[in-house]
Amino acid sequence: MPPRTVVIGVDSSTQSTKAAFVDAGTGRLLGVGRAPHAVTGEAGARESDPEMWWQALRDAVTAGLKESGVAASAVAGIAVAGQQHGLVVLDRSGRPLRPAMLWNDTRSAPQATALTEALGGPDAWTTRTGSVPVASLTASKWQWLRENEPETAATTAAVRLPHDFLTERLTGVAVTDPGDASGTGWYSTATGAYDPELLELLGLDVALLPEVAESGATRAGSLTSVAAEALGLPAGIAVAAGTGDNMSAAVGLGLGGAGLLDHPVLSLGTSGTVFAASRTRPASRALSGFAAADGTYLPLACTLNCTLAVDKVAALLGLDREDAAPGGEAVLLPYLDGERTPDLPTASGLLTGLRHDTTPQQLLGAAYEGVVFTVLRALDELLSACGLDPADPEVAARPLRLIGGGAQGRTWVETVRRLSSRPVILPGNGELVALGAAALAAGAATGADPVAIAAGWNTGDDTELPAVQRDLATLERIESVLERASVPLLGGV
Repeated sequence: MPPRTVVIGVDSSTQSTKAAFVDAGTGRLLGVGRAPHAVTGEAGARESDPEMWWQALRDAVTAGLKESGVAASAVAGIAVAGQQHGLVVLDRSGRPLRPAMLWNDTRSAPQATALTEALGGPDAWTTRTGSVPVASLTASKWQWLRENEPETAATTAAVRLPHDFLTERLTGVAVTDPGDASGTGWYSTATGAYDPELLELLGLDVALLPEVAESGATRAGSLTSVAAEALGLPAGIAVAAGTGDNMSAAVGLGLGGAGLLDHPVLSLGTSGTVFAASRTRPASRALSGFAAADGTYLPLACTLNCTLAVDKVAALLGLDREDAAPGGEAVLLPYLDGERTPDLPTASGLLTGLRHDTTPQQLLGAAYEGVVFTVLRALDELLSACGLDPADPEVAARPLRLIGGGAQGRTWVETVRRLSSRPVILPGNGELVALGAAALAAGAATGADPVAIAAGWNTGDDTELPAVQRDLATLERIESVLERASVPLLGGV
């Protein structure tokens, strides 16, 4: 077999690392190496050791080389896409001072509220950063650290996001990208740079932060000899700046900033997210007004409770995740870890509507319905922020791209179809975050546009499922429960 030019796209998520080996010319997936992560914490805390991410990256690359049969000499570049918002604090030698606070760590909710008020309210934050502080944002976590572990904050020599930490381990260079930086709370999507006033408010020296590259495909540097030996790859290959996981998924789908995406994206993973690529900078309290990896915009809404919450309900009931039925009269709002959209960081799950004839399968179905209802409400807000009326028949009929682990599950897909009444597109490639990172690596190696690269790969046969009749009874039942419980439907601050 003739040698290939291969790129590696790394998806470092909450639960695991995946290293996808991709033929840079065709986009063909040659192999995927995997390694698990551990998450610890209770009472709102969610933490992981960044050194574990580095070990998992090494293990995943080693496994990917073996599975793909690719010669290390054929690898031309690598890029990391990581879970957003996590706070990594390092000492002067680049070692973590403490476990990283993850995106779904809700302890900093009071700090988020205080920061919002300190700048003059939600609108002031939306104008600057595109997002109002919530417990998920890195700025809230940094403020929590300053207040609760002041000695650690005072001795911090570097502040990184998860993907920044791994890129620096690969290159020795401190660099990030506009997309992931826009989820920190101290980067302004209005100016495309760190905001000095916000850094002053946070007591954060800009010297502690990585440089913001022009895009996630910018060549951050070359693989160092130390990293190359650890990964079993050639020293000197291109390392892209990388980006956040949602931004990378957009690249993997071939989505640029050419206006509102015809097919909005719903990602069903540990979190549930909806996003769209846009050249218009949205302003909505209920959204995260993120930048895309290329500095355009990726408005996004995120729920904390998605596949893990449904899996927890399945485990409590002793059921397989697919052993579910429509919820009947039961309503289950699975806010098991608090919630981000709506902004309820201290919330817990809510179950109501039980009857003698309610079955375990219906309870599990109600968990699916509660999650999907929340995500679809967030989709309505996203469309409105991008200048579209969700009730417009043409807008409501646009297909919905379904990605993430949940997109592989029959019950997830059918619940989305039933509650949205939209056509659903299932992309042929299930590793879109890693694929997007591979396109960033190819861009760093060749100088080409990564979105154009990914679009040209045409990596799989998409499946489009037609719209089905909308289950209005279930939607109205859930909405009624939310209203009685005084839960905001869209979750602005």
